[in-house]
Amino acid sequence: MKKFLLTVIPIAIAITTQAQQGKALTAKDYERAENTMAASVSSLVETGGIRPNWLADDRFYYRTPVAEGNEFILYNPAKGTHAAAFDHKKLATALSTATGKQYQATDLPFQSISFSKDGKGVIFQVDGKQWRYESNQVVADTSQVKAVVTAGGRGRRGGGGFARGGGGNPDEVLSPNGKKAVFIKDFNLWVRDVATNQQTQLTTDGVKDDGYATDNAGWAQGTRAIVVWSPDSKKVATFQQDERKVSNMYLVSTKVGAPALREWKYPLPGDKVIPMLTRVIIDVDNPKVIKLQIPADPHRSTLSDDIKGGLGWADVYWSEDGSKLVFASTNRDHKQEKVRMADAETGAVREIFEETSPTQFESGWSAVNWRYLSKTNEILWFSERDNWGHLYLYDATTGQLKNQVTKGEFVVTDVVKVDEKNRVIYFTAGGLDAENPYFSRFCKINFDGKGFTDLTPGPGTHSASFSPMGNFIIDTYSKPDVAPVTVLRNLQGKEIMELEKTDISKLAATGWKPVIPFSVKAHDGKTDIYGLMWVPKNLDPNKKYPIIDYIYPGPQGGSVGSWSFSSAKGDNNALAELGFIVVEIEGTSNPLRSKSFHDMSYGNMADNTLADQVTGIQQLAAKYTYMDLDKVGIWGHSGGGFATAGAMFRYPDFFKVGIAESGNHENRNYEDNWGERYDGLVENSNYDAQANQNLAKNLKGKLMLAHGLMDNNVPPQNTLLVVEALERANKNYDLVIFPNSAHGYGGQLATYMMRRRWDYFVKNLMGAEPPYEYQFKSGR
Repeated sequence: MKKFLLTVIPIAIAITTQAQQGKALTAKDYERAENTMAASVSSLVETGGIRPNWLADDRFYYRTPVAEGNEFILYNPAKGTHAAAFDHKKLATALSTATGKQYQATDLPFQSISFSKDGKGVIFQVDGKQWRYESNQVVADTSQVKAVVTAGGRGRRGGGGFARGGGGNPDEVLSPNGKKAVFIKDFNLWVRDVATNQQTQLTTDGVKDDGYATDNAGWAQGTRAIVVWSPDSKKVATFQQDERKVSNMYLVSTKVGAPALREWKYPLPGDKVIPMLTRVIIDVDNPKVIKLQIPADPHRSTLSDDIKGGLGWADVYWSEDGSKLVFASTNRDHKQEKVRMADAETGAVREIFEETSPTQFESGWSAVNWRYLSKTNEILWFSERDNWGHLYLYDATTGQLKNQVTKGEFVVTDVVKVDEKNRVIYFTAGGLDAENPYFSRFCKINFDGKGFTDLTPGPGTHSASFSPMGNFIIDTYSKPDVAPVTVLRNLQGKEIMELEKTDISKLAATGWKPVIPFSVKAHDGKTDIYGLMWVPKNLDPNKKYPIIDYIYPGPQGGSVGSWSFSSAKGDNNALAELGFIVVEIEGTSNPLRSKSFHDMSYGNMADNTLADQVTGIQQLAAKYTYMDLDKVGIWGHSGGGFATAGAMFRYPDFFKVGIAESGNHENRNYEDNWGERYDGLVENSNYDAQANQNLAKNLKGKLMLAHGLMDNNVPPQNTLLVVEALERANKNYDLVIFPNSAHGYGGQLATYMMRRRWDYFVKNLMGAEPPYEYQFKSGR
């Protein structure tokens, strides 16, 4: 009897253990999920938008797929016609004869073409040689080729010339005329004559931590000089950046032997001293430094704390004759903007006008949206003073407002082009689409506020680019669940012809399901918020599926990001294929809506969108009954890591599993501008109440923390503070450390983190056993 019991007990234990573990996922399950990611499915999307190659006369060509291969099509918008750019069969035959190799008409071995200066020949490259095709013959080409302009450029940011990378040194900034290049050497600014290579020192008093044109935003550094050239290539506007008493940040590498210490200036919220900029104008031809006659400005821009704008310096514009410099000074907590004009010869500064905000001012999101208009001495200013992001026209002489340019319950998201001669502004706007306020349109309006025209009508997110002569627009539009269509329009928005329609038939044949867009109410019960949801291909509506919430809370961005079509987004499709319902909810306090919407969590970033995530998921589960509200997980990176840990600590009964990657859990341990902009100065805001380590004792579920120990964006101490608090509270947690990685891990380590993420949700949220150390075949 005893012997029988001893035999039965292990069997019973084994059966019980197996029942507790539930099912196990195999490597095949992971492989099937991996096959839904972009690396596997993007090739199944055909004619997914075009990148036109423009010719100087507004004709353009691009390579388009055909049934047997592909071909080059040349379009003439003025005539509304298109045809093959050349006889592909005859070119293939001629090229085969010229090279002795065999070429097919539908598989010519080049990606781009151009046209000879006389317009008669087609120029291309094969086998490292340049060839010319004309009169059905292919010959080696030595003629000059007409310049081909690629669409997609948005014009210069900031007045004067930010110019191209310059010379042979990427840290140089080339002058508009291409004859000079400035660079930093030993904390001073130098100029190089491109033709002779002669170098001349322009400043002499630059020293370590008090140098000229230096690039350091704490979280972002660079070695390229930050300057703005005058249009006549005679002067540069720049600054001397004083960081001598700014606090240091330290990171230590992991290696065999003594570790290497990385040290740099990294101000924190509440610090008495932050980087300050003394603005200067430098005469390059006759080296002379003219200091502007104003106190030093904090290292801030109207857009963020990173003063870079495009390839130059944000908020700085030259007059066309190089006699005046117009700029905006931003105070430490972004509540005050002063628009000023400096005399380039004397450094005297005149105040033009000032704007203040009770929360924080911003002139845009992806780029600075204000301009100095030199021809008429006017300023096109961006403001949210009426609760929406709009444009205003000022007289730069008097500082008086002339008129509001754009009006209505929508936001100007990006000023694309300002036609001063015809007094027309071209811009992108959000909020014009009743279906979704994040869908963007391309519009124009006159300086006086009349003549508003939606140039890209139709629902969806529109991406438009001008022809070189500015007479036509190529518009590609889509929705998250509707594939792109590309059309040619005139400047009145009228469609001339459809160019391409994306073919997703091969993708659909795999069983792929488009993402599900949705709208729910925010935590206040009245504000509409929007999101996306992914479900498994073989969804069984009678089953219950655990939920994964991907979060990036802002307030500078949002969880969804682009609202255009995508065949796969990160690993959302893959997680859904593993057996989860995956959601992204664009909660309140994120940009691209009204000012009041964006300011909902001002002064308390820790609350940012979390209540919206909870109520949004609850509303979805009421509609889609296959969602299991008892199994909700959440994950995010950076600000999303901060939000994830906050969700686990603030809503411990709702969120059961969280993965917090590289989170800024304590904003007094993250660069000064972030907290001081969105929470206010330390003396005016309760940073303690927002710090995740102070809430760690509330943890009930499973939490994985991850961080790179060489993260110069969000220093790893942010996560280690939470680790210490969890240990003091006697809480279990999981930790993934990347010893020599920066903020994003990168490459193989990013793939490793993704695998650990899948495993963690499978094991702790689904209750299944993941395959052991699955190896991704295609990375991310």
